[in-house]
Order: sequence, then C-alpha cells, then structure tokens
Amino acid sequence: MWKLVPVFLLFVVAPRCNAQTASKPDAEGARILTLENAWNQAVQQKDAAALKMLLAPELVYVDYDGILYGKAEYLASVRAPSLHPVRLVNEAMSVRIIGAVAVVSGVCRETGVKNGKPYAVRMRFTDTWLRRGDSWVCLASHSTVSSH
Repeated sequence: MWKLVPVFLLFVVAPRCNAQTASKPDAEGARILTLENAWNQAVQQKDAAALKMLLAPELVYVDYDGILYGKAEYLASVRAPSLHPVRLVNEAMSVRIIGAVAVVSGVCRETGVKNGKPYAVRMRFTDTWLRRGDSWVCLASHSTVSSH
C-alpha cells in the first residue's frame, strides 16, 4: 500500500507543476498573444484572408450570444454587411502552453455598429490553439458576456 503513495503523488503533483511552468511567459506564449491581437485586427478590418490563416478548418466557435459556428459560418458572420466593429481590445490575457496546445483566457471589449445600432460588449473568452508545424491555428473559441 505505501509503495503506491509515491506513484499516486507523481500523478497528482506532476500535472500541477507542469501547468504552473506552462503559464510562464515565453516566446511561444508571446507569439500566441500576438495572434490573438491579430485576430481582433482582422475582424475589425473584415479581413477574411487573415482570419483563414489564423483559424483551423475544424474551428468550433461559440459566440457570446450562444450561436455555434464552424469556420465558414464564422467568416461569413465577420463579413456581414450589417456588422461594423470599430474597436476590439483584449485585456487580462493569459496563455498556458502544454505540448502542441495553447489555451488563452482573457477579456475582450468590442464596440461598433450592428444593424445600424451602436453596441458595446465586454466578453470573457477562452481560445484553444493548436501547433501545426511551425504555425498555430485556433481550434476552438468560446466567449460569454461579462459585466465585470
């Protein structure tokens, strides 16, 4: 029985240590955060070509209003003539990289005009990025409206 305790501790403590070291900022983490900001710029400029490079073909995107999009549907929503984002700003972002996967959590503030009416929204988001070769692509994104 006592021989199993060190093995148990290894399985419980090791993942936590890995997660803690994975949260330290480094070059890859900075690269991911740059990609997050590039995503905002692409949405703001309705640049579908840039978004295509940032998003995985298998993208699962859950918008703050609960709508589920695949990559094609998300790109169409960004290109919609009724949507005119004026400003998208990320804040309080953190990134954790574990192997070929990076998870970013943060807050995004977005203002603009939709269907002729001004809007302002603050969202908490979680994005999951996947390393493919030398590049990173976003595989999943989820956001929810946040008042704080």
